[in-house]
Amino acid sequence: MSTQFNRRDFLKTIGLGTAALALPGCVGPRLSSGGKLPAARPNIILIMADDMGFSDLGCYGGEILTPNLDRLAAGGIRFARFYNAARCCPTRASLLTGLYPHQAGMGDMVSRPGSPKPPGPYQGFLNDRCVTIAEVLREAGYHTLMSGKWHVGESRPHWPTDRGFDRYYGLVSGAANYFDITKSKAIGRIRVFAIDDQPHMPPNQGFYMTDAITENAVGYLDQYARGDTPFFLYVAYTAPHWPLHALPEDIARYRGKYLHGWDAMRRRRYERLIEMGIINDSWPLSPRDADVSPWDEVADKEEMDLKMAVYAAQVDRMDQGIGKILDALKVSGKEENTLVLFLSDNGGCHEGGPWGFDNRENGLPPGGVDSFMSYGSSWANASNTPFRLYKHWVHEGGIATPLIACWPAGIRQQGHITHQPGHVIDLMATCRDLAGATYPETYRGKEVLPLEGRSLRPVFQGEQRQGHDVLYWEHEGNKAIRRGKWKLVSVSEGRWELYDLEADRTELRDLAGQQPELAGELAGLYQAWAARCGVKD
Repeated sequence: MSTQFNRRDFLKTIGLGTAALALPGCVGPRLSSGGKLPAARPNIILIMADDMGFSDLGCYGGEILTPNLDRLAAGGIRFARFYNAARCCPTRASLLTGLYPHQAGMGDMVSRPGSPKPPGPYQGFLNDRCVTIAEVLREAGYHTLMSGKWHVGESRPHWPTDRGFDRYYGLVSGAANYFDITKSKAIGRIRVFAIDDQPHMPPNQGFYMTDAITENAVGYLDQYARGDTPFFLYVAYTAPHWPLHALPEDIARYRGKYLHGWDAMRRRRYERLIEMGIINDSWPLSPRDADVSPWDEVADKEEMDLKMAVYAAQVDRMDQGIGKILDALKVSGKEENTLVLFLSDNGGCHEGGPWGFDNRENGLPPGGVDSFMSYGSSWANASNTPFRLYKHWVHEGGIATPLIACWPAGIRQQGHITHQPGHVIDLMATCRDLAGATYPETYRGKEVLPLEGRSLRPVFQGEQRQGHDVLYWEHEGNKAIRRGKWKLVSVSEGRWELYDLEADRTELRDLAGQQPELAGELAGLYQAWAARCGVKD
């Protein structure tokens, strides 16, 4: 099923007005009714946010100002039922390889330097039985470029330039201080930063992580996008992952905007998602998390307003950066035949409980270099509207992601919403397909596992694709399987729950007791997959 909006009506619905038509973005003629893709191989820009909820973007029902991503959505396709792998490291592994995380060696979090894990599905870096998009596309003649967070191997030889990228700038490891990398020890250790294959320490003055990732992505486009060789650019922002760090002018744009609280915010987003056609109006809004207080009972509303304001400012600054990337793409003359994809690595982050954490406990407000806070499950519950649970879990709130695809020369219709399910494993398959690249049986003398993902090309062409018969998830004991409309899901050490996602995607009516045979059948499929992929019991 798909839903089409008039472009002007769409922009008006999300509060942008027709002025947004002049924003840089994805514009140009569409395919003829024949649906043939362009003869030239497309360039590909793959952009990922970190810890951003399903409904944070304007084009997915949110109130945060994201005009550049909204512009991409208005000129391309939004996926309403796309999934990630519930956590940063597993999602990045699946995105890069087209495999389930365990198959690529990233069933859990990254292995820290000096603290090796046993070889296998949970070793904490990409293994030699997988290939990355960069490795496959570089063999096909593409420039392969990356700016941002890697987080699938912190030690050499597991850096981006070891896994197929010609150029790299960014954070090899995980979350860090946005202004001063040396102060990331607030979360236990110094973070690893690199330029190409060399360690690098960014300056502690005039540096802001989101802007640095943007500037280097733009620099790569200036250098590599103007020639005849196609390029693949992976831009992996750390925003809006904690700590709550943003620039004062961005924070000021949102300060006081959240004094209406998370209850009203969830309701407004829910209504906008229905109006846009992204969710079904028969799915009730999930109840407020049981650990979260009603907004009316919150004592310090201004403090919590500020936390959400900083978070919104982080998303806003990322969108500003994406606008600069799109500007550079337009200047290069390659906008028409460039596929731009955007998604998030997991749902909003609950870490720190309802009020969030303060890892420095220094009494400073969030936002500045010497603060180190999260926005907590209260606001994350709203970021994940209409779903329940968060990053780390594999209920819909943890694994549902926006996916925007815009390609002027290759996507048939503007402003479309597709309800065809997809998974992050499909992105490697899509890139390989569109690049005309060969997925190898062996690489560097090692046998490579076959792709699990399937290309999204038919969706881009306005067709019904042959999707996955079954999709699977496991992260730290949280597990799920989706077959057709049925989803079997469990929290770690919990019992299986069964949901009909066509009737109840917010997962409020557990049918496991009513359909034990179906639940048992799906559980058996899950166990077979877990055994195949080396998933822990």
